[in-house]
Amino acid sequence: MIRLSAAPSPVPPVDDASARPNAAEKPSPMMQQYIEIKVAHPDTLLFYRMGDFYELFFADAEVASRTLGIVLTKRGKHLGEDIPMCGVPVDKAEDYLERLIAAGHRVAVCEQTEDPAEARKRGGKSVVRRAVVRLVTPGTITEDRLLEPGRANWLAAVARRRLSEREWAYAVAAADISTGRFTVSEVAGIALMAEIARLEPREIILPDAIHDDEGLRAFWQEQRAAVTPVAHEGFDSASAARRLREYFGVAELAGFGQFSPAELSACAAVVAYVERTQLGSRPPLSPPAHEAEGSGLAIDAATRANLELTRTLSGERAGSLLAAIDRTLTPGGGRLLAERLGGPLTDPPAIAARQDAVQALVDDIVLRERLRARLRAAPDMARALSRLMLGRGGPRDLATVRDGLAAARAVAGDMASGAVSAGLPAELDAARRDLDALDPAWGEALAAALADDLPLLKRDGGFVRAGHDAGLDEARLLQADSRKVIAALQARYAGESGCRQLKVKHNNLIGYFVEVPQAAGEAFVRPPLNETFSHRQTMAGTMRFSTVELGELESRIASAGGRALAIEHAVFDRLAGALADHAETIKRAADALAVVDVTAALADLAVDLGWTRPHVDASLDFAVEGGRHPVVEAACRRNGVAFVANDCDLSPPGAAKWGRITLITGPNMAGKSTFLRQSALIVVLAQMGAFVPAKAARVGVVDRLFSRVGAADDLARGRSTFMVEMIETAAILNQAGERSLVILDEIGRGTATFDGLSIAWAAIEHLHEANRCRALFATHYHELTALADRLKRVSNATVRVTEWQGEVVFLHEVVPGAADRSYGIQVAKLAGLPAKVIHRARAILSELEKSEREKPVSALIDDLPLFAAFNAPRAAATEVRADPLREALDTIVPDELSPREALEALYRLKGLRLDEAGEKIN
Repeated sequence: MIRLSAAPSPVPPVDDASARPNAAEKPSPMMQQYIEIKVAHPDTLLFYRMGDFYELFFADAEVASRTLGIVLTKRGKHLGEDIPMCGVPVDKAEDYLERLIAAGHRVAVCEQTEDPAEARKRGGKSVVRRAVVRLVTPGTITEDRLLEPGRANWLAAVARRRLSEREWAYAVAAADISTGRFTVSEVAGIALMAEIARLEPREIILPDAIHDDEGLRAFWQEQRAAVTPVAHEGFDSASAARRLREYFGVAELAGFGQFSPAELSACAAVVAYVERTQLGSRPPLSPPAHEAEGSGLAIDAATRANLELTRTLSGERAGSLLAAIDRTLTPGGGRLLAERLGGPLTDPPAIAARQDAVQALVDDIVLRERLRARLRAAPDMARALSRLMLGRGGPRDLATVRDGLAAARAVAGDMASGAVSAGLPAELDAARRDLDALDPAWGEALAAALADDLPLLKRDGGFVRAGHDAGLDEARLLQADSRKVIAALQARYAGESGCRQLKVKHNNLIGYFVEVPQAAGEAFVRPPLNETFSHRQTMAGTMRFSTVELGELESRIASAGGRALAIEHAVFDRLAGALADHAETIKRAADALAVVDVTAALADLAVDLGWTRPHVDASLDFAVEGGRHPVVEAACRRNGVAFVANDCDLSPPGAAKWGRITLITGPNMAGKSTFLRQSALIVVLAQMGAFVPAKAARVGVVDRLFSRVGAADDLARGRSTFMVEMIETAAILNQAGERSLVILDEIGRGTATFDGLSIAWAAIEHLHEANRCRALFATHYHELTALADRLKRVSNATVRVTEWQGEVVFLHEVVPGAADRSYGIQVAKLAGLPAKVIHRARAILSELEKSEREKPVSALIDDLPLFAAFNAPRAAATEVRADPLREALDTIVPDELSPREALEALYRLKGLRLDEAGEKIN
């Protein structure tokens, strides 16, 4: 967790004469100004503008120096101590901001608000006026350099209301000011963590009471997001509705939907925090969209981590499900895909609507390829528009909107053409209508105004196309080549006066003037020429005159650069203002482009990889034919290896080949975990509206998905691997219902054998009798397979293996039945354990299996002393050696073997042959 206000940057002590060793020592006016501004922003790093640098002083400088790896210097003294100082160039500030924000810091940007020349006019020791113009926090950044293109940058606020003495309902409002998205939902207390995990916010604000709640304190500490506790007043429910009405400029909020008091409080807290950090600028937030509880598939944080939906366990995007399926071509499409993957639906008609859209583009390859070609030219219009409306945009943001509008119009045209529009499914047709709402004139105005080569910042100028503004063209001409302008004016004056010797000249005393021979000058002081030319000086042999036009020209030439830039800024403001007037329409079009992009990407994925449309309904079915793990299969393709597909059927009794709860046995590395995970991922893909990696799939909507796969400890909180396993298992057994899908792997393995077996046994019974859910339960406790005979909704499945010349061969096929052993020693051999250890383990295993019912394991310790294999390897092996070949033969009933099983048995027996020394015979 990064608690931004927990360790505020210390405020420099206010100058106090009694505290100073030298009463005559006073802070400079500049340092006094810095201290006053810093006192007003104690919990931030203050970027204090001084010329071409942002300087940091005192503790801020020390923090920045460590974080950024820049040199720490000093500047003068304060209260007898050296003042630490470091700085970053203004033109490189975004690079340093990116690193500070990534480290969890907040930054107050303090700019000069007046020209230094004005400060000098005031005289004395006046310093340039400065003010904080922006607070930069992880949840309120808008710059492209600081944002991940394919990831939403959520700022979340959490509020709550009491339901009973022990129960709370939590409201979570989330806004992405880089795009304007704004959502709010209310969940039961136990679902708060799942909702935060779904959003993956960059920053969370919440009242101190929630932050310090004993039951939630550990959760906030675990967050990767910056967690910012704020005073309770920021979540005042009494003024929440008023604040929201004022922000959105409406008289009533009823048009936005119905909100609980906690939801209003959370939404108002987001708005208040945004207004405070943006210092007067108002991001173009959409009205809060209400998300009803239960409308999405609930996936808790542990399950998301175990399934690696958007990030791997190491925190990387590569290797996740999102990375495997992402074929979007636009940043907005990438964000929407991640959002849909993180929050699959639970409403079958809504899921079917998304599937219809994907199916349409699967079937129409021409339209799909045409749309994807258009989308490649579509930039991030939503974020560019947001920056423009916040006053942080530049010429390239205008160009981004221009190009986005052009791409949007082209996509709309493709979808509206001929027979295509008549057959568009609802989701694509709605997107087409939003794209059609764009006025072509908006893009044309931008195209006409903007130059081809654009600077990054508008202060650099040169971004308005030549010919767009006559005044700008004139100013540029004056700025670029004033000699040509003067020459043209001189030729015109010579022609009008009839004096060919007329010259236009310049000196520093009188500026520009007209000079003629003295003989010709007499005509200039008489009508009609004296109406244009005013006498200035008479020199030896010449006379000098001025004109009103020449005086104006001189002024224009002198200010041409500034005037050209001012005109360009006026053009920029006019264009940005016109876009702001139509912001909602443009935002809807940007969202529509994202929908088209995601739909086309999922269709391209389905066609390329042979994925099929699943049937999703309100039943309790779950049947997959030829299912595959999308991430593992992608890795297999890269390595030229075929992935082995498998069936899975957890449908209700009478409709299923397997049971509602299926126990999976088989050796490690055989593919049990892959099989478990792929079943869960198929549910996620199906309910997000995508096609799935299977020959066929029938999915009854899952309301909650649970996965307990893998092992990890939590040393920081004093939790062993087994404790973490039990906590996650407890959450599943306490929450899973009839519509849930539960994936459990090796429950109970972290403790003593009989303890673990007992826990696993009881957990299966609870899933069967209390939760009554669909579940896959992988285990090495072969004793559990007997439950299939006692519990009617439990069945067994195993991962097939065979042996070849004493080596285990994994077939990766999941079939009904139970494994008779785990092949642990063979896997240990593959892992590279020393040969002596392997030989000794085989001998011990044989004796243990033989003596299991004759004597307790403790009694075998005397027979099998530790390290005997190292002290007398041959003797020990001979002493306890059984006859595995004979034992294997005793288990074979030839009349019950199929031809293939007989062949496999023969290879297995051949692999068990030993020579007299106990070595395997090849």
